[in-house]
Amino acid sequence: MSETTLPSTKPARPASRRVLNSAGGLLAVAVLAVGANVLAERVLPRARIDLTQQRLYTLSDGTRQVLAGLHDPVTLRLFYSSRLGSQVPVYGSYADRVREMLQEYASISNGKIRLEYLDPEPFSETEDRALAYGIQGVPIDQSGEQVYFGLSGTNLLDDERVLPFFQPDRERFLEFDLTRLIYELSNPRRPVMGTLSALPLAGDPRAMMMRVPGAGQPYAVINQLRQFFTVKDVAPTAQVIDPDIQILLVAQPQGLPDATLYAIDQFVMRGGKLFVMTDPHSEGQTVRPGPTGQPPSDTSSNLNRLLNAWGIETPTDKVVLDLRGAWRVRAAPTDRVQAVDYLAWFNTTGDSLNHGDVATADLQQVTFASAGEVLKRDGASIELTPLITSSPEAMLIDAASVRQSPNPSQILAGFKPDGQRHVLMARARGMLRSAFPEGPPALPEGAPARPADFPAHRAESDGPANLVIANDSDVLEDRFWVQTQDFFGQQVATPFSDNGALIANLADTLAGGDALIGLRSRGESLRPFGVVDELRRGAEARYRQTEQGLTQKLQATERRLRELRQGTPGTGDRNQATNTVITPEQRAEIDRARADIVATRGQLRNVQLELRRDIENLETRLRILNIAAVPALLTVFAIGLAVVRIRRRSAARA
Repeated sequence: MSETTLPSTKPARPASRRVLNSAGGLLAVAVLAVGANVLAERVLPRARIDLTQQRLYTLSDGTRQVLAGLHDPVTLRLFYSSRLGSQVPVYGSYADRVREMLQEYASISNGKIRLEYLDPEPFSETEDRALAYGIQGVPIDQSGEQVYFGLSGTNLLDDERVLPFFQPDRERFLEFDLTRLIYELSNPRRPVMGTLSALPLAGDPRAMMMRVPGAGQPYAVINQLRQFFTVKDVAPTAQVIDPDIQILLVAQPQGLPDATLYAIDQFVMRGGKLFVMTDPHSEGQTVRPGPTGQPPSDTSSNLNRLLNAWGIETPTDKVVLDLRGAWRVRAAPTDRVQAVDYLAWFNTTGDSLNHGDVATADLQQVTFASAGEVLKRDGASIELTPLITSSPEAMLIDAASVRQSPNPSQILAGFKPDGQRHVLMARARGMLRSAFPEGPPALPEGAPARPADFPAHRAESDGPANLVIANDSDVLEDRFWVQTQDFFGQQVATPFSDNGALIANLADTLAGGDALIGLRSRGESLRPFGVVDELRRGAEARYRQTEQGLTQKLQATERRLRELRQGTPGTGDRNQATNTVITPEQRAEIDRARADIVATRGQLRNVQLELRRDIENLETRLRILNIAAVPALLTVFAIGLAVVRIRRRSAARA
């Protein structure tokens, strides 16, 4: 008896039940997603993923170091007028970026950063608070209504710091500005800066006794630094740098004894910030009398004992010439020309300034005079970052050519650019070994004994040392960057170059320690379409060539039309009388010229229309692709998943 297989008696699930199961599954997924978000918010409140190309929302180690060092709370108040964002969308996007950055600061500060968001409406108490804190109001339209977008910070001692207005142009330095404000609130004491120089930076009493107007006064840059720092003079025979000094400016160092060089070396080994300005030829010393009443014969300076040991060179036998930005000076009396370019004195502008460094980003020009170059020694491990360079239209010449009665015309005649950018000022950072590996040098006979609290020798730096090196001390000279005039007994300084701002900015970053020095410019959140811009430039170049040819044709036709309207040129009275008579042939040619002009102008309009149309079509296609790509991919994925599930169910039923 054969066995018979009975058909399956499992009833099929009704359609309504499948719908209920699907709805229940979607509800479970939604509940799971919400629960996961709530759990992540509680368990991982600081977990973030920064997928931007330039890591715009990832705070640097320097910022984290400043926030970790906060001992007392700091309150940050963001004054932002919502109308500004609605009227100018660029500011609305930037305000979102600022708020997100502030929230990131607060999230990692362990409660030390307190945030307040205020919308100062016209004639409100909030607007009065904004003005009281120093927030800058700007008119939004012709009605005169003021809008605000600034930040005020206070600490427990009621010290205040303010960013009057956030400009999108400075977005690259948003993190630096915020971190600096918080750092200053957490370190309210004025930083101390020491100056050691053969130049009379703090003034020359001998010149003041001569009662020459303006002579003997402190350098304008020193007066500027005193507004932000406590400035102390360091004797050229000092054996120890005062521990209170955080920044040491060594400008035009000449004839320093080994004991002073050792003091500078140990200052750097202990973590002090050094700002060195050597010079192959000091223009400042050539116009000032020395102790003998005459200018010194040696106008060069170096710090080779220290810098060479640290992997840096500042040659004093060569001077940089730069054609771009060269100063116009009076020529020699024997020259027929009255003025000539003196290539040893020049302004550095544009791409000669490192716009990625906070200290030089916003500068327009810096003036140098008889400057040398800064070099990294072969095999040195120190990191050298150029701050200011010459233009490619530069070359090196012997320093002797500018020391004794230089001839600007002769220097210009022999100028042959080498096409290189010579570094004039740079930052240096790295672990350093002492230039005195055997310890402090022996004191010369007659020198005072070392103090009882003479610090112990350090063979290497405690951490990465931070230096700024320039091979030109004339950056400090008033005549190369500022004009000082007497205004009813008051000395009024009017800068025409950014030398003073450069020195103040560099000292400011050095005073902030490693945290602020390590901050560099970041990217911008408003990123352009690079591919679109490249295609736009290519298309525009092609269309511009066609447009240029049509424009030339149009100009030639219009010129011919003017000639035809004036008649055929000739000579004599008879010809002059008949010049205004236009022959039928000329009339026909005029008509053809007019028609040609109309047709050419139409072609020009078509060229411009095609250019705009191609660019707009390209941007439209890219936008549609960006907007529709993700939904389309999700749809395809969902359809594919549904097909797979249907096939699996069919296979299970078979």
